[in-house]
Amino acid sequence: LTGFSEPEAVAVFIPGRSEGEYILFNRKRNPEQEIWVGHRAGQTGALEQYGADEAFPIEQLDTKLPELLRDKHKIYYTLGRSRDFDNKMTQWLEEIRKEVRRGVNAPGEISDIDQLIHEQRLIKSPAEIELMRKSAQISAAGHIRAMKTCRPGMFEYEIEAELVYEFYKHGCRATAYDSIVASDNNACILHYTENSSSLQSGSLLLIDAAGEYQNYASDITRTFPINGQFTEAQKTIYELVLKAQLAGIAAVKPDNTFNQIQETIIPIITQGLLELGILKGSLESCIEKQSYRQFYMHNASHWLGLDVHDVGNYKVNGAWRKLKPGMVLTVEPGIYIAPNTPDVDPKWCGMGIRIEDDVLVTKNGCEVLSAEAPKSVKDIESLMKK
Repeated sequence: LTGFSEPEAVAVFIPGRSEGEYILFNRKRNPEQEIWVGHRAGQTGALEQYGADEAFPIEQLDTKLPELLRDKHKIYYTLGRSRDFDNKMTQWLEEIRKEVRRGVNAPGEISDIDQLIHEQRLIKSPAEIELMRKSAQISAAGHIRAMKTCRPGMFEYEIEAELVYEFYKHGCRATAYDSIVASDNNACILHYTENSSSLQSGSLLLIDAAGEYQNYASDITRTFPINGQFTEAQKTIYELVLKAQLAGIAAVKPDNTFNQIQETIIPIITQGLLELGILKGSLESCIEKQSYRQFYMHNASHWLGLDVHDVGNYKVNGAWRKLKPGMVLTVEPGIYIAPNTPDVDPKWCGMGIRIEDDVLVTKNGCEVLSAEAPKSVKDIESLMKK
């Protein structure tokens, strides 16, 4: 709501207040402390840099906030997130109730604000979209660096270091989540983050990693051959995942539902696995029995924004939510065939492939924010030859 990232701060919004609707309580300037731990905005900075209408030292919260709450009908506040702050809120309300004989009214209703804010966060503003576009571009550059740097004999953590270097170099001051750099069989572990194995020629490397730019996350996964050349078996599974992903992206458009992405992807992956003999039976029965979940066990998408798994309901009144312009989500199908899977040809086993992009819903369709990260077999092999 504020862009203010210092600790020990409370923002208060009071619609229609004549002195200003946005009040920020934050730390005072302290030259001695700032020598040791860095600059503080102080109250002047709160006004000039962060657009507050009024600002007070955080030490005045206990005295000022009850004044601000007097004669208000409703408080929007999330109970249960901080026990200490919940206790303070109770104390402030008790103080106001003691003034009832002087004609002061205490708020009679507390409403959870999260649902309102979460709904607002689902639709990104033009400024937010620009930040997310930048975040995705930086993250894509990290994946390009990883592909160019990757060589057999390196360790997964060395590739992780190359990614983080590229993220930080271009302004992402944090990763959006713990980086997954999973080679060979490790790629069959969905949330593998040890990143400690050596890279073997002939194996694949799955990287799920991205930076966070000015608090906005991106989320990109690419899978590529460590030696720069797909084997025929790797290429076959990879192109099946890519086919499913491209179809999933094509399903991202206004008035389609969130779940249509997954519903588009599942038949493609299932049919492909049937044709390769990895699944047995008919397409209808494999979908009905969810047989595909042995090899594709997660959803195809999630909201993206200030969090990598961003807020917002996926269903409204029990029905899958319709997509609207300004929403940003991932599209990320995968196929994971564990080592020594019974009744599966060994040439397919030990292979984990996921392809993930960040996608903005636009007026007429969608925009792939992370498109700069190569994902066709031709583009990946061409880049890794350089």
